[in-house]
Amino acid sequence: MRVDMRKEPDARAGRPTVLAESAWFIVAVCVGCGAVLGELVRLLAGWLVTLRWAPFKGPAKLLESIPEPGLTIGAVSAGALLGLLVAFGALHDSLSVSVSDSHVVLTVRDTSREFARNEIRLAFPDGKQLVLLGRDSEELAREDCDLNGARLAAAFTEHGYTWADADPHRDEFRRWVPGTPGLPEGANALFKARDKALNKQDDAEDARELRGELAKLGVVVRDEKKRQYWRMPRRS
Repeated sequence: MRVDMRKEPDARAGRPTVLAESAWFIVAVCVGCGAVLGELVRLLAGWLVTLRWAPFKGPAKLLESIPEPGLTIGAVSAGALLGLLVAFGALHDSLSVSVSDSHVVLTVRDTSREFARNEIRLAFPDGKQLVLLGRDSEELAREDCDLNGARLAAAFTEHGYTWADADPHRDEFRRWVPGTPGLPEGANALFKARDKALNKQDDAEDARELRGELAKLGVVVRDEKKRQYWRMPRRS
């Protein structure tokens, strides 16, 4: 379903709607989970030392040699610190969205991209991603997004943008395989490099950059279970 809302300006006209994940909530959850994990490690170490043979029994004995309450305090504190580091990483990678009557700003990894209202034809969610399409159905942006879908839809429609519940071009995508015909020159090489990046856990940024290079060639890319699918925009 596509929503296209046109309305008269109200008292909030011109004021952007900003959506971002709660930093305090992320920190609280990660620190709490880390503290619980630390306590579970302490309990696991206590159980391992009672066994005749077990993996990591040496480190477990070393851990159990720390007297209480120092052991519990240390384990919980170490887990909480680990959780805090995870929270900082999650916040760094999280997406914030600012929607106003004149433009949309997407900020992630300390980098902001601004799109003028007349550039954007459609916004929609694609799984856990937010997608913005241009006037010729080219992809302006595709970002991982854990923001509330209903709030996103309301933000875009309240400022007069067109919002869809799903990708209207989904049926146009074809799976990429090496040597796929019909692609611009150089696209197959980029897809091949990106395929390697998708299958390496630490190459997410490389895959992101290669998506951008494919977009420059006019190729729209979406991923599904590390498989790449593509389509070409409809040029007007």
